[in-house]
Amino acid sequence: MSSRKELPGRLLRLLSLLQSRREWSGRELAERLGVTERTVRRDVDRLRSLDYPVTGTTGTAGGYRLGSGTNLPPLLLDDDEAIAVALGLVGAAGGGVTGIAESSTSALAKLEQVLPARLRPQLAAVSSAEAIPREGVPQVDPGVLATLARCCRNHEIVAFDYHSRRGVQTRRRVEPYQLLTVAWHWYLLAFDPSRDDWRIFRVDRIDDVSPALHRFVPRELPAADAASYLVDSFTSAPYRHSVRLTIQLPAEVVTNNFYGFIPGSIEPAGADACVARFTAETASLVLQYVAGVVALGADFTVDEATPETAALIAQVGDRLKQSVSGAPAH
Repeated sequence: MSSRKELPGRLLRLLSLLQSRREWSGRELAERLGVTERTVRRDVDRLRSLDYPVTGTTGTAGGYRLGSGTNLPPLLLDDDEAIAVALGLVGAAGGGVTGIAESSTSALAKLEQVLPARLRPQLAAVSSAEAIPREGVPQVDPGVLATLARCCRNHEIVAFDYHSRRGVQTRRRVEPYQLLTVAWHWYLLAFDPSRDDWRIFRVDRIDDVSPALHRFVPRELPAADAASYLVDSFTSAPYRHSVRLTIQLPAEVVTNNFYGFIPGSIEPAGADACVARFTAETASLVLQYVAGVVALGADFTVDEATPETAALIAQVGDRLKQSVSGAPAH
């Protein structure tokens, strides 16, 4: 039998396990702690007496879960987890979640106050970093984000109003799979039974979120992982504006010039040339990718472009020529 002196440490380990995952069986907890299931039951009762909302069910499928209470219980973090949380708080200040900057600063100050002395120099170094918010980033409601994250984790169907990029509003009821963030935008990957297909939703266009309190069995994703599916969907999406270029450089050289995913494709056209297709919802964004090709300094031709994109490229080209011709020679 464990002594009273050993009990607090084991309770902390038990609490840490309960916080790390949604549900544990009594057998799993007993194996992790090196005790009997009877001891686990006693320790759970001790946590409940300290107002930790641990729920449990009996039977072969029974288990323990740390539920939500009236107050936030203390979180137990190891050294690496504490520094990781600090890094996340610094980075979050520049992200697209409403009110996150002030909340991140407050949470970072609380974390610094309770950290062991050995970690404070590392936290001080992290805290000195500064995230510069990006103007124009769509803001996401933190409550919406938290609800979607919980439904993804618990495999619960969720309903919401969705505003498409063209302004059409629909009510959706989906099986949420995973939240992802790309270039300061939050996305929800989910299976939509009414469309019998996978869909990607911009979280800043989601309103009136309602968990259906109905569980589902996750479907197999038609990709290696959620990130791969998201990138493939973006690069193959039929946006309103596009351009196709033949560039006198190897495809690998052109691809390496762009960071992150490319909205379109770059395919080899021989050893020293390639064909690039860029597509986006606005002609100005397509122009930015064309400008990236211009910066490479290689010869290229515009083989095809949607009318507005072609007109914008010609207009900007003329203005650049006029600016250069009027500049003094060096």
